[in-house]
Amino acid sequence: MSSQESPHSESDVPPLTETIAPGTATDPDVTSAETATVTVDGEDVTVETGSTLLDAIEAVETAEYVPALCHYDRQDIGPRSECRTCMVEAEDGIVPACSTPAEDGLSISTDAASASEARDVNLDLVLSDHNLRCTTCGKNGRCDLQDVSIENDVVEPRYGVLDDRDEYEPIDDSHDFIQIDRNKCILCNRCVEACNDVQVEGVLRMEGHGGDTRIGFQNGAETMEKSTCVSCGHCVSVCPTGSLVEKGIEDATTIPFPGFTQKNSVGEVIESANVQKGPMTPMKADEVTEQRREIDDDTEGRDWP
Repeated sequence: MSSQESPHSESDVPPLTETIAPGTATDPDVTSAETATVTVDGEDVTVETGSTLLDAIEAVETAEYVPALCHYDRQDIGPRSECRTCMVEAEDGIVPACSTPAEDGLSISTDAASASEARDVNLDLVLSDHNLRCTTCGKNGRCDLQDVSIENDVVEPRYGVLDDRDEYEPIDDSHDFIQIDRNKCILCNRCVEACNDVQVEGVLRMEGHGGDTRIGFQNGAETMEKSTCVSCGHCVSVCPTGSLVEKGIEDATTIPFPGFTQKNSVGEVIESANVQKGPMTPMKADEVTEQRREIDDDTEGRDWP
């Protein structure tokens, strides 16, 4: 049936999803407008339209290692410039490589003392607010932060570690399929954008300010189980650390020590309530049921032309 023959007008068609707040992928475009030749540590490299300085850096063998922890090279996710571990020196000063457009004729240096120090300082800042008990983490051996720290020969972060200052936040183990350990979150926003701008489910958000910033839920829930999650798993797949992991493999790469596990290394764990199991959380299932009921009520008895 053609669109002209359809008995439904556009006003009759319900929205695919409820109104949600987007992630942070609506920021201005930070990529180059045209092909550009950039000089990286004295070597010229030509990059395609839509490239950043990080693309130019990754195309050559640089003098120094330039990590980009919050960067995720996928459509609609980033670049964020949250961690600032990819700083390089350009003509105008120190800039984040992941979110600076590659402009023709631009010259950058990865081994400039100021750039190297900026990357090291920012990496130590990330580490200072992170659960560094890697042997109890399910992402041990496959964690971006761990890889970058090893590559940078980090022995002891200059600003201390989480154990020195704060209590651990409880692990949210309430969901049937996804576990949240906020003590390992580096606030990269990857999960928020994957949830809101790619999957368009509107479950996650970043909430709070300053040191209290954390992964939260758009419906104001305190636990993942009470959110509107549909268990798509996209947030888990983009997480660079062990903050979001799939249930069942959260201990897959831990190193077992008697009496010391991933959960009791943190302390308090929020367990699942006795609720109906399924890929959708109870609240999301109720929302879907209510939406279907409203559609049925709206169309019942309607005399379609």
